[in-house]
Amino acid sequence: MKIGILTIGNELTSGRTQDTNSSFLARAFATQGWQVTLMTSVGDEDRVIKQALGFILAQSDAVVVTGGLGPTADDMTTEAIARAFGLGLYMDQTVLRHIRGIFEKYHLNWTENNAKQAVFPEGAEVIANPVGTAAGFALKQKGKLIVVIPGVPREVERMLPEGVFPLLRREFPEAVQQVAVRTIKSFGLGEAVVDKALADLDFERLSVTVGFYPNFPENHIVLTARGATESEAVSRISAAEAGVVDRLKKYIFAYDSETLEGLAAKLMTEKGWTLAVAESCTGGLVTDRLTDVPGSSVFLERSVITYSNAAKTDLLGVPTAILEKYGAVSEQTARLMAEGVRKLACTDLGLAITGIAGPAGGTDQKPVGTVYIALADEKETLCRHYTFRWDRRRNKVISSQAALLLLKRYLSGEREDV
Repeated sequence: MKIGILTIGNELTSGRTQDTNSSFLARAFATQGWQVTLMTSVGDEDRVIKQALGFILAQSDAVVVTGGLGPTADDMTTEAIARAFGLGLYMDQTVLRHIRGIFEKYHLNWTENNAKQAVFPEGAEVIANPVGTAAGFALKQKGKLIVVIPGVPREVERMLPEGVFPLLRREFPEAVQQVAVRTIKSFGLGEAVVDKALADLDFERLSVTVGFYPNFPENHIVLTARGATESEAVSRISAAEAGVVDRLKKYIFAYDSETLEGLAAKLMTEKGWTLAVAESCTGGLVTDRLTDVPGSSVFLERSVITYSNAAKTDLLGVPTAILEKYGAVSEQTARLMAEGVRKLACTDLGLAITGIAGPAGGTDQKPVGTVYIALADEKETLCRHYTFRWDRRRNKVISSQAALLLLKRYLSGEREDV
């Protein structure tokens, strides 16, 4: 089955909002074994929407449209699609009652333009929205399927598996395949290096397709296999995965939906240990990632942002003499920060990070991107030194990644650095 993706909204074509829906939908369709023929974005303009629909449908069996289903005047997707196929509009009273119920439940002020979200083209099949007010709909025209859902990413993420996938499988049963997908997440190697390391693997012979997807600071290797049966697809994936792991084992830290912070949190919880964090150059980013994990309060006792030298001394006990002799960005300071925050919080582990995020502050001896990360337990303190080469934001992100990787590897019993 060939699918086209059309995202609608002036916010997209003006560059004010990034189109994340297209990439999400394309990845999701690939996991089902469906081919995405093209993706395009247009503004909220009747004529352009009609032209884009015609162009996409000429090359696809179905098109999935996102955006333009809200209550405002510029939300014209429903009307534009109805006019494109010469269809009238009707108001679905069940959907209208559902929308009114949401407003009443949350004590929101009702305005009549919200009823617009209950209007659909004649002959449309309504697609429920479990996390928003605007329902989607589907139309069958001249053997082609048009599926329309809201543009809010979290609504797309819920409606796709719950409402859109079942529709596509029902309308195109011959396109339903058994597909196995494995995402292997690595850190520490560039995309080109990963590609070269896997160059000798004959994925075609294994009937597996491989994709390389940079997701800074990670690189994801996505393996996809199709088969007549689920076991056949899984068997093909397993053979390919073994080859990838054999070549990249040192750099692989997670699979599929796993995250580095999630794995670290899981290990901390399983061990029943506690952690305190001291951050300087990352400004709380390590802690932000850890607290994104539900239940992190079980192990994360506290976190401090000791950005200034005075804070490092006052809160963590780093001697002024050390800071003056070695500097705030040094192995000596990082070690004392980790030990200091552990002592301050009376935790099993102390994790600390200090560095020069840039763009200013670097020297010949300590260029921008110089980072020290330390992890202390009751017996020893480990310290890692990095020199990253990115802009300020990316230096902060990759530093948080390296800190969490050090924590995860320590908890797993590994002591190798990236």
